[in-house]
Amino acid sequence: MQTGNALQMKKKGVWQGLAVLTGFLLFLVSFIGFGALWGLTTWGEIDIDEIIFQLQMPLEGTGNGMLLDYAVKGILPVFFVVGAYILLAVRSRNSRYRMRVVAGCLAAVLLSVVLIRRYVWERLHVEEWFAGQADQSMFIQDNYVSTADVKLTFPEQKRNLIYIYLESMEVTFADRDSGGAFPENVIPELTALARDNEDFSGSSDALNGGIVYVGTSFTTGGMFAQTTGLPLKISIGKNNMDTQESFFPGIKGLGDILQEEGYKQVLMIGSNATFGGRRLYYREHGDFEIDDYLYAKEQGWIPEDYKVFWGYEDEKLFAFAKKRLTEMAAEDAPFHLTLLTVDTHFEDGYVCRLCKDEFGENQYANVIACSSRQVAAFVDWIRKQDFFENTTVILAGDHTTMDKDFCAEIDSSYRRKAYVAYINAAAQPADPAKTRTYATLDAFPTTLAALGVQIEGNRLGLGTNLFSEKETLSEKYGDYYERVELGKRSAFLEYLEKTDDSPEVLLERLQTQMKNALQIDSCDSATGKVRIRVKNDFDSGLKAESMEAQYRENGSSAVSTVLLEPDPDDGTWMVGTLDVSGWKTKKGEVIINATLETNGKKYENVVSGHLE
Repeated sequence: MQTGNALQMKKKGVWQGLAVLTGFLLFLVSFIGFGALWGLTTWGEIDIDEIIFQLQMPLEGTGNGMLLDYAVKGILPVFFVVGAYILLAVRSRNSRYRMRVVAGCLAAVLLSVVLIRRYVWERLHVEEWFAGQADQSMFIQDNYVSTADVKLTFPEQKRNLIYIYLESMEVTFADRDSGGAFPENVIPELTALARDNEDFSGSSDALNGGIVYVGTSFTTGGMFAQTTGLPLKISIGKNNMDTQESFFPGIKGLGDILQEEGYKQVLMIGSNATFGGRRLYYREHGDFEIDDYLYAKEQGWIPEDYKVFWGYEDEKLFAFAKKRLTEMAAEDAPFHLTLLTVDTHFEDGYVCRLCKDEFGENQYANVIACSSRQVAAFVDWIRKQDFFENTTVILAGDHTTMDKDFCAEIDSSYRRKAYVAYINAAAQPADPAKTRTYATLDAFPTTLAALGVQIEGNRLGLGTNLFSEKETLSEKYGDYYERVELGKRSAFLEYLEKTDDSPEVLLERLQTQMKNALQIDSCDSATGKVRIRVKNDFDSGLKAESMEAQYRENGSSAVSTVLLEPDPDDGTWMVGTLDVSGWKTKKGEVIINATLETNGKKYENVVSGHLE
């Protein structure tokens, strides 16, 4: 009888364990599935690089309602599903019924895994991303041109710069005859501005724009790419931006260059600049004054409790910008004002009081059309100001839209590009008839050329001066090849990401990770040989290019030192043998000193262990 009870209890325990495991798997796939469903239905096409970057950046400043929308559509259903499972599995007293519930749930989990693999894994290009992380590319390192190595010659009278990032604006929104993909032109005013000025379309009537590659397909990435010539790709596990006081301290971008030339620089946006790391980037690369949503409230431009969409609408942005420009133009220094619009952000944009119902119930089209009119009116105002004669205006889509529905019917063969227009540039294309193939990365040197700057070699970052005859990387290698290579991992880009001269916080992280990395392989009392092994592959991103081990005998000042070498069988370990044969005791402390490859500085007492 006791044996039967024991067997029954054992079976019950097995099924309870299986039920708990199945419930956990159900929670996991539900969390991933509903979260992915929300993301894909909200953003449409999106790469995992953007998700990774945004997860590592502050959420402060996120658009009004986005987190709530995620909570309702991405989190709440998970609790309903798991709650229903628990209710069905626990409350039933019929063991066979419970087994059917568990079996049915397990089947649902397996089906969900298949669906996630097919519809989420592929759409986020996860497999490509993992392949890229495993496959190192030298593309960036081989083609990168550092600003420090290039002579830049500014004109005697420095030109002002107004750079307007147009949220999600792309050439696609124009009609087909104008190079777009829609039967009716949604952006007629912007189309006219591009045609009447410069978008590097040559003799073609079709609008031309910038190709958006991996690392440039979201707002911060787009702004970073157009001012540094580099994609913004942050490595998982080795991202230490949270420990840095600088945003990519190893590079010099547009803001840095203009700061050195005495420009007064202002970033004006209608959202919280903290979101996506924009505040950090613009403060550290150009010492910009930040006029964002928070600043507008502090200055009393808007009421303390005012918030629409991501902060305040573009109508106010342009009004505030006119006041700012008037003040900046009255000063002696050349100025650089960067604006970022927001009304055309997905999903469906923000309908302001200036929007019309030109496209019926298609809200996003109405918002885009409204933005086109507002931008054109603002440019028209600039043209009428005294400072315009010596001012270059650049209109640029930060990236192509993420709105899931708006471009859903576009032919897959159509190459979507970010909108571009250079107005009143102090340069002319070397070949006015040539249609250029270029990326948003090429904006960096092209912007300087538009200010009348002479660029030695006509290349900066991965960008090419489009006013010159120099080939862009897209023209040299082809669009497909460049996209594939930029999708791969680049150790060189990771190096630029974290080359801080004094990475104290990184050192602390390295010390923490090395606590369990020191191993004493063997200690031979007869010969006095001590075999040392130290792990040299850490998430901190600080890999030592050389290590040495010191053995300090207890109660003595004697020291024995050996330079550690990479283990021939496993290069992630550094190995060496200490000779302590002449010492009285074989007990003491082993101290590992490391020379970090980030700046060649030697740190002592990184980690220590004891021989007992």
